[in-house]
Amino acid sequence: MTRSVRRIRRTLQVTGAGATALVALSACSSSDSGADSSGGGAQGLSGTVNVFAAASLTESFTELGEEFEKQHPGTEVVFNFGGSDSLAAGITSGAPADVFAAASPRTMKVVTDADAAAGTPATFVRNRLEIATLPGNPDKVASLKDLTGDGLKVVLCDEAVPCGAAARKALTAAGLKLTPVSYEEDVKSALNKVVLKEADAAVVYRTDVRAAGDKVAGVEFPESAKAVNDYPITLLKDAPNADVGKAFIELVRSAEGQKVLTGAGFTAAP
Repeated sequence: MTRSVRRIRRTLQVTGAGATALVALSACSSSDSGADSSGGGAQGLSGTVNVFAAASLTESFTELGEEFEKQHPGTEVVFNFGGSDSLAAGITSGAPADVFAAASPRTMKVVTDADAAAGTPATFVRNRLEIATLPGNPDKVASLKDLTGDGLKVVLCDEAVPCGAAARKALTAAGLKLTPVSYEEDVKSALNKVVLKEADAAVVYRTDVRAAGDKVAGVEFPESAKAVNDYPITLLKDAPNADVGKAFIELVRSAEGQKVLTGAGFTAAP
């Protein structure tokens, strides 16, 4: 029987004690699996693969993880989803991980600059922003400019994470200034503010709007074309289970993987 993919969602401030906590939690996720962490050859993959991935990849990577386990009995995919900046900081602080998938080249550069990547990261998809509003769009938001109106509670991702940096880039391209009611640590946290009706709108990825279904309404805006994010993926240099990590990356980049990702709203990389 195929084991279900375990989703581990942490959004830690990875500085000082936070970095230590991430390393400790990641180590626990590996040891708790009860699986051998050493991979075999291509025909005999086994053990746990730890994948650190941007929060916006939660739904699509979870689906791919389940498919990977079906294709390779004896393996287990353990995910750590969160803000790319926090994940990168955890990796460079020594958190045991095999694969890193970031939501921007800038956050991936943190890992490559620390000589923690094995080889050159490859861009596997792209993503663009969309406005998430309350169901039915009761405030009649039709553009990015509408978010600057008085009385509208808008949330953004923190500018340290890719979705926040992209939102700032789009606002700059539109010549707009927006002061949100809060900055959130990753895109899922920003979206949840709208889902929970704690905010009227949020600037998130279109993939997250699609994943939320009828819990939010999505509004496209032309300035999003000025802030498209490339998503790079890499095997990590000190990967505890490099063979399984390589195989997981192969699935992500395969035609099958791309079908799942584009179905979730991502754009295929050129």
